[in-house]
Amino acid sequence: MLVGYCLITGRSLRFSRRDHLFMAAQGLFLFGINYVLFYWAAAYLISALLAVSFSTLIVMNLINGALFFRQPVTGRAVLAAIMGIGGICLIFWPEIGGAEFSRTALLGLALCLFGTYTASLGNMITVRHQRVGIPVVEGNTIGMAYGTLFLLLLVLVRGIPFSFATDAGYLITLVYLALFASVIGFGSYLTIVQRLGADRAAYSSVMFPLVALAVSTFLEGFAWTWMAVLGVALVLAGNLLVLARRPVAVIAPRKPAFSENAV
Repeated sequence: MLVGYCLITGRSLRFSRRDHLFMAAQGLFLFGINYVLFYWAAAYLISALLAVSFSTLIVMNLINGALFFRQPVTGRAVLAAIMGIGGICLIFWPEIGGAEFSRTALLGLALCLFGTYTASLGNMITVRHQRVGIPVVEGNTIGMAYGTLFLLLLVLVRGIPFSFATDAGYLITLVYLALFASVIGFGSYLTIVQRLGADRAAYSSVMFPLVALAVSTFLEGFAWTWMAVLGVALVLAGNLLVLARRPVAVIAPRKPAFSENAV
């Protein structure tokens, strides 16, 4: 879909070898490992807890922004991180603590947090794209292609058979995930990353736990407790606390300079 759109609109997909290395890394982290880890985690946790874990993307983007781009981390951000981690501990406590200690729940949580961190690394590469003038559509087109190659390699190494269902339910789901959840979803989100920065773009994850917990309540039998309510409140409060900070200046993109090594 993205390649076809680039061809129709006359968008160039010629970039330097260095840019391709970063696009390959983005494909690996944001469009590859991130999804694999979360799908594995889904075998141990309901989707509501997956979404709550992914909301830590805000804190991870703040930390990585400081590490890679020397963006300052304020005391408010540190407090928000403490609130978010405390909230997640409360939500997960019935599954990972007490007499019913569950190692599978801990494994699921670890997969979620690792997957979220790889997504954060992908966000950092998107910020790098913005600084060197790589547009979102072209970057996503090549990045998703590299991500697809990584997933294909993983399938071949693990010996997973290829299968394709032709029923309407499968086809509709596949089109939805490809068009709305991937092409449009990532295109919209990463545009915000380039315009406002990875830390502020991650604020969209504030709504993930609320929506997922609401759905899980009806479809997955999620049982609300006072600890879960307090934990969700802490996670959301921490995220909103970060949201309340003053916006940072956005660096204007510069036009990329292509050399004879461009491919």
